[in-house]
Amino acid sequence: MKTRKKAVFFIAILLLVSSIFGSGCTDKRSEGGDSRAVKSGDSVKVDYTGKLEDGTVFDTSREDVAKQVGIYVEGKEYAPLSFVVGSGQVISGFDEGVIGMKVGEEKTLTIPPDKAYGEHEEARVLTVPIEELNLTNKSQIPEVGQTLRDMYGNQYKVTAVNDTHLTLDANHELAGKTLIFDIKLISIE
Repeated sequence: MKTRKKAVFFIAILLLVSSIFGSGCTDKRSEGGDSRAVKSGDSVKVDYTGKLEDGTVFDTSREDVAKQVGIYVEGKEYAPLSFVVGSGQVISGFDEGVIGMKVGEEKTLTIPPDKAYGEHEEARVLTVPIEELNLTNKSQIPEVGQTLRDMYGNQYKVTAVNDTHLTLDANHELAGKTLIFDIKLISIE
C-alpha cells in the first residue's frame, strides 16, 4: 500500500511539473533572451551596419566595424541605434524590417529606394549662376563636395563648379540606392 501511495505521489508531481513547463510558466529570459517580438510602438536598440549593393559600408553603429572598413570617425559615439518602431524616426524599410524580431536575433535587410531615401530626382539638381551668390571674392566660391544650406534650411551638395555656374544636388546622398543592413536586436524597452 505504501508503495502505491509513493507511485501516485510521484505521478502527481510529474503531472504538475509537465503542466508548468507545458503552460509556458517558466522564465525564458534566463535562457538568454526576451521571448517578446518587436511590434509597432516598441522602443528598441539595434546594432547595424549599412552597405550599398557593391558591399561598400556607408555607416555602422559598431566601432570595430568602422575601423575595419576605414570609415572610423574620431570622437563619434558608436552605440546601438535607439528608436520607436513605426514613429518615422528611421527609414520605413528599417522600421518594417525589425517588426517580429526577438532580442539577440540577427537579420539582413535589403531595402529598395522607395523604402529608403526615394529615387534620385533630376528636378532636385539645380544649376546656379555664381554671380547670384553675391560673393565678395572668388575665394568664397564653394568647392565640389561641400554642403550648403539655403535660408529655409534645405541642404544642397555641390556636385560641379565651373567659371560661371555651380551645380547643386538637393537629393539625399543615398537617394536611388538599394541599401543593405546587417542588424542585431539588442533590446526591446
